[in-house]
Amino acid sequence: MAVTSINFQHASSPIDDPLLPWLHSIKKCLDNFHSDLSDENCAALHKLASECIATFKNNHKFFIQLDWHRDFKKAFREIEEHKICLTKSLLYEIGAHFLEVNGELMDAHRLYILGISRNAEPIENLKKAHKSFLERISDVVKECSNFLQNPDGVSRKVGKARINPWSSSTTKDIEQKILPHLMKYDGYHSSSKNYPGKVPSQKTLKNKIVMKIGGREYHIKGLAGAGGFAQVFKAWVNGESNEIVAVKIQTPPFPWEFYMYRQLDKRVPNEERLRLGFAQSMHHYSDYSILICDFLSHGTLHDAINTYLVVTQSMEEVSCIYYTIEMLYILETLHSAGIIHGDFKPDNLLIRHSSGKLTDDTEDFIKHSGPWRDQGLCLVDWGRGIDLSVFPADIEFEGDCRTSGFRCVEMKEDKPWKFQVDTHGLCVIVHMMLHNTYMEIEKRASNGGDFYLPKLPVKRYWKFNWENFFKRMLNIEPFDDHLKMMRELRESLQEYMLSDQSLVKKLKDSLRKQKLSLCSS
Repeated sequence: MAVTSINFQHASSPIDDPLLPWLHSIKKCLDNFHSDLSDENCAALHKLASECIATFKNNHKFFIQLDWHRDFKKAFREIEEHKICLTKSLLYEIGAHFLEVNGELMDAHRLYILGISRNAEPIENLKKAHKSFLERISDVVKECSNFLQNPDGVSRKVGKARINPWSSSTTKDIEQKILPHLMKYDGYHSSSKNYPGKVPSQKTLKNKIVMKIGGREYHIKGLAGAGGFAQVFKAWVNGESNEIVAVKIQTPPFPWEFYMYRQLDKRVPNEERLRLGFAQSMHHYSDYSILICDFLSHGTLHDAINTYLVVTQSMEEVSCIYYTIEMLYILETLHSAGIIHGDFKPDNLLIRHSSGKLTDDTEDFIKHSGPWRDQGLCLVDWGRGIDLSVFPADIEFEGDCRTSGFRCVEMKEDKPWKFQVDTHGLCVIVHMMLHNTYMEIEKRASNGGDFYLPKLPVKRYWKFNWENFFKRMLNIEPFDDHLKMMRELRESLQEYMLSDQSLVKKLKDSLRKQKLSLCSS
C-alpha cells in the first residue's frame, strides 16, 4: 500500500528535528519500490516530495536535501555542512535507497558505511538495512550475468557470446558485481567524502607534498609514471627513505586494479607471485582512488631496451632469451589462473635485480633458486586486467585495446580474441628487444594456409630459431592449447641456455652491465 501521509510515530519524542517524520515516510515509500513498482507508489512518492518541498521551501537549511535528484554529492556536502540529521540513521538509509534506485551501488554502499562509522541512531536499523542491501546486490549480480553475456541486447543464437571487456557498460556492471568482495579485502578503505588533502601533480612536484592517508604520511618524492587518468608517484613512508612505495592516484576512482591484485594474491602460487607486483592498500574516496603498491627502483624493460638504442645497438641475444623466458612464465601463470593482463607492454614490466651476486650455476638459473629467485621481471598496471571468472566459460572478446603497436591480429581484423591480446604483446616486446623497433607483421601464403610473421627477417647470427617462435605465437587458433604451446617454447629457450655452460655466465655479465647502464641513465 502506498504511503501518502506523514508518520510521526517513529520520530523522536520530543521531535528534535521537524524533517525527521518526513524522512520516515519517504523511506517507507522508497522501501515499497523493492516489492511494488506500481503507478500508485510512484504517485505517492511524488506527493510526499511535493508536500515536503512546500513545507520547507522557505527554509534553505532543509530545502537543499530535497534536490538530490540533480546533484546528490553536492547536496550531501551541504547537508554535512549544515549538520542536518547526521546522527540519524534515516539520513543514510534514504540517501542509500536513492542511490540504489539510480543504479549507483558503490556510492550507496559507501553511504551505509559512513553512517555506521558515525554510529547513526538507531544503529541496528542502519546495519540491518545495509545487510539487506548487500543481499539485494548479490541477487542483482546474478541477474547481471545475462547482461554480461549479451550487453547490447542482440540475440546471438549461433556461436559463442561476445563482449567488449573494456566498454563502460561492461566495467560498470562488473564493478557492481565485485562490490561485496571488495569490502572484505584486507587494505581496502572506502569513504563517501572527497580526499581532504592536496593531490600532487607534475606541476606541483617542486613543492613538498605530504599525503596523509590511513594514519600514515606519504612524502611525495617524484613522478614514476603518468597516463590519461592516473599518475604514479614515488613516496617515502612517514618520511623514511628506507621504506619507499608507489602511490597511484586516479580520477575518477577506480577500484578494479586493487581487486585484480587481490585476485592475484588468491590464485597465484607463492613461487610465481614475485613476478606480478603487490598492492598494500586502496583508499577509495568520492573523487579519487589512491592505490599504495610496492616500489621497484630499477626501471622498466622499455628503459633497458632504450639503453641499447642510445648506442645504436640491440640487446644481446642471451638477454632477449632470458626476458622472453620470464615473460612466458608470467603469461603461463596468469592465464592458468584465469586472468588476462590486457596491456602487456614493456612499460608495464619492471626489472627486478637480485640483491645477491648471480651465480653461473645452471640449476639455480633453471629452478629460479638462490640469487636468481629475485632476478627477473615484475608485471604491473592491472587497470585493463580481465578476470575470466566473472564471464561465462565460453566467452569470446571483441573490441580494440587502442594501444598503438600492440593491437593483435584479431583486433585489426575484427575477429573474436581472448588470450591473444597478451601473447601478441609479448611478441611485440621480443621484436623490440631483437630489432630495437616495434613489430610490423605481414600475411604469408603456404600450402597449409596463410600465416603471419614479422616483416623484418631474422638475423643470421642469432642462434635461437626466432622465426618458429613468432610463427607459433602470432598464429594461435581458438582451438589451440596456447598454454602448452607457451610451455614448449619456454622449455626450448631454456634448453638452448643449457646447451652451452658459458651462456649463463654470459647472461650474468650482460645483466650486470645493464644494471650499471640503467643506474647511470
